[in-house]
Amino acid sequence: MVFTIGDLLLQWQQFQVFDYALPFLFIFAVVFGILSATNILGSNKGIHVVIAVVAGLMALQFQLVPVFFAQIFGRLAIAIAVIVAVMILVGLFIPREHTMYWFWGLGAIGFIAAIIVVSQSFLAAGWFPTSYYSDYVGWIVGAVLVIGLIIAVATSGGGGGGGGGSGGTATFRPIRS
Repeated sequence: MVFTIGDLLLQWQQFQVFDYALPFLFIFAVVFGILSATNILGSNKGIHVVIAVVAGLMALQFQLVPVFFAQIFGRLAIAIAVIVAVMILVGLFIPREHTMYWFWGLGAIGFIAAIIVVSQSFLAAGWFPTSYYSDYVGWIVGAVLVIGLIIAVATSGGGGGGGGGSGGTATFRPIRS
């Protein structure tokens, strides 16, 4: 009998590894990492472990965390796949000296994808009523565009002061060299 990865994943699903074990490990790792990095409760690792275990177990007491994790990580994988596909296409067809500007656009796409992933996950988990989005989506998009325009104009590097004169130029430098 052949045992495939699909069979293994099906067994893990039947043992509720995806519902309890993986969310617990995720919460434990994040809480333990934060406590260890900040040393907010001292440098005693035993206390950090106990608090992380308690936080992980308490989070799994109700079905909120497993349902939300199932929603958000599925959508996150799709968003990452889209962004990676666009990055591959940019790398193939855009000259190296122009990629810096495209990466600003990819960052904007990533930010928008993050907002969509989180909001759709909240919506699927039942945390936001659906009428909220349909009533106010125009106002929200308009406000984001106006705020973005204000930030773009404010950071464009204008010389300040009144009168004529030459306008400033925006310079973008890569984060990594």
